[in-house]
Amino acid sequence: MNEQQKMWTDCLNDIKELLNDQVKYDTFYSSASLLEFKNGLAKLVVEMQLQKMVLNTDKEMLKEAISHRFNMRCDEIEIILKDELDNPDNAPEHLVEIKSNLKEEFTFEQFVVGTSNKLAQAASLAVAINPGESFNPLFIYGNSGLGKTHLLNAIGNYVKKNRANAKVLYIPCLDFVDDYINHIKNGKIDVFNEKYRSVDVLLVDDIQWLAGKEKSHEVFFQIFNRMILQKKQIVLTSDRMPQEISGLEQRLVSRFNSGLSVGIDSPEFETALAILKNKLEMRNFDMDTIDDEVLSFMASNFSGNVRDLEGAVNRLIFYSILENINRITMNVALEAFKDQSSTSTSGVLTAEKIKKTVAEYYNLTLSQLVGKSRMSNITMARHIAMYLVRDLLNLSFIKIGEEFGGRDHSTVMSACEKVSNLLKKDEAYKEALIELKTMLK
Repeated sequence: MNEQQKMWTDCLNDIKELLNDQVKYDTFYSSASLLEFKNGLAKLVVEMQLQKMVLNTDKEMLKEAISHRFNMRCDEIEIILKDELDNPDNAPEHLVEIKSNLKEEFTFEQFVVGTSNKLAQAASLAVAINPGESFNPLFIYGNSGLGKTHLLNAIGNYVKKNRANAKVLYIPCLDFVDDYINHIKNGKIDVFNEKYRSVDVLLVDDIQWLAGKEKSHEVFFQIFNRMILQKKQIVLTSDRMPQEISGLEQRLVSRFNSGLSVGIDSPEFETALAILKNKLEMRNFDMDTIDDEVLSFMASNFSGNVRDLEGAVNRLIFYSILENINRITMNVALEAFKDQSSTSTSGVLTAEKIKKTVAEYYNLTLSQLVGKSRMSNITMARHIAMYLVRDLLNLSFIKIGEEFGGRDHSTVMSACEKVSNLLKKDEAYKEALIELKTMLK
């Protein structure tokens, strides 16, 4: 008897004491053998499927006993039927490495966090750090293209990086249904069951597609319950909250709501702007060759979801290459997006449009507004226009100064501060700003 087998015998004696049930020990545990123990993974061999089921329910006890006797942390237990070893060709898929299907480029580092998604990001990271412990299941909902798939993959990639032995599976819901159907057709339902029993972290995208599929409901319900009982992590995404998914069985809705549900909204201006910059930097784009006004324009007009923002980036870069343009100005951007109905030039909010609107509101010419006159009525209108450009387009003070006759950035800062202070104490002033913003919509 080698040293490892001797220590396993000692483990069995410990397990017998912990169980305090001679019949249970003799029936299910005494014949179990240790195949190997390395890198935190212990592989046990049993003779009967029933043994396997029982030992799977007592994994925490087994981990504790092995860790104690081997003086080495046991992170995971794998239970293998003896027949699977004797007939490797017929072995279930969990004996072969499960393909995770993860997209490696989707990480937490590449996920831009803002007000619209910070709760979902925080919950996802907590789950990735402690799978099966923090929030189980985690249910992320929101419209298409807002980053749900990114977070699913980020969780999986984080777990794979920090838990080498963890089995992670990312799968779109429709692929799960197809996987089940194909295994039935091929007479390999046992292989299907073993595959999903072996998964430690299950990441299912677009779970709403499970609605109306009665048999798949039942199968997923069983997988779900088993994983929750074994403290294995489940993360689901959907385009709506669990209770809003029509055609989903109530028992599944109840299970989905038993963990934590978090939503993702469309990115607000600041987040959209950060996403744009991130996408451009990932493309090794020279940020000095694009005007701030262009980025603000794109963040305002393509912030419905992340995919729209990414599509806008691709379109702009393609147009600049096609036309051999070295610097992307507002005029270039308007030309690049002119055939897109959502960004028709007539409805685009630009610094020029703001200046013209303010000038008309105060019965001034554009040249008066941006000129050097210090008449109080003109100065007031100029300050308001500067404030609106800053507030609505988020342009830099330097850029705003350029828009107003080449004024110094400190002048712009002072003007914006004056307007901000007046808004706090002058109701008439505040009403004028509200009216101007309405005109600019």
